[in-house]
Amino acid sequence: MADTAARPEGRTVLLVIDMQAGVMPGCFDEHGVLSRTDALVRRARGEGVPVVWVHHDPVGVGTPDWELAAPLARAEGEALVRKSYRDAFAGTDLRAVLDGYGATRLVVAGAQSDFCVRTTTQRAAAEGYDVTLVRDAHTTVDTTADGVRISGEQIVAHTNMYFAGLRYPGQEFAVARHDEVALA
Repeated sequence: MADTAARPEGRTVLLVIDMQAGVMPGCFDEHGVLSRTDALVRRARGEGVPVVWVHHDPVGVGTPDWELAAPLARAEGEALVRKSYRDAFAGTDLRAVLDGYGATRLVVAGAQSDFCVRTTTQRAAAEGYDVTLVRDAHTTVDTTADGVRISGEQIVAHTNMYFAGLRYPGQEFAVARHDEVALA
């Protein structure tokens, strides 16, 4: 049995993944997810919790599609991590940015649930972070896999179910609504 009391006191960081203008259209509950994420970002700022933004470069750096989807807006001084892979840790300075904040826990919102969100949250767990996935602040598009149509809503629900069952020794994982997640 792991001794979680020995875990050093750390800091929570809100990680917002790929909520870009060119990613969000067609996503399940697009406007609701953006609104809830915006509320979560505002709450994090109000509570002094750092917000780290992740952008997917292949969307087209410098184009309108690369910018954050409205109403989201990065505040001055908030970190921006640019990535080229589904895993926001791969080939980026995300780990250094999180270390700079003394992060031990990540609260994660973003898009696409089945790709960048799931890959990054799984990697964060493997890297030793406690992680809370915000159940109503991540999204994706409908897809077809092996001839089976899967809705974005089903993918979001499955991602929540998958992550709710994740276990690593001495770590804490949760799935919570945007208005119920503890930030500090």
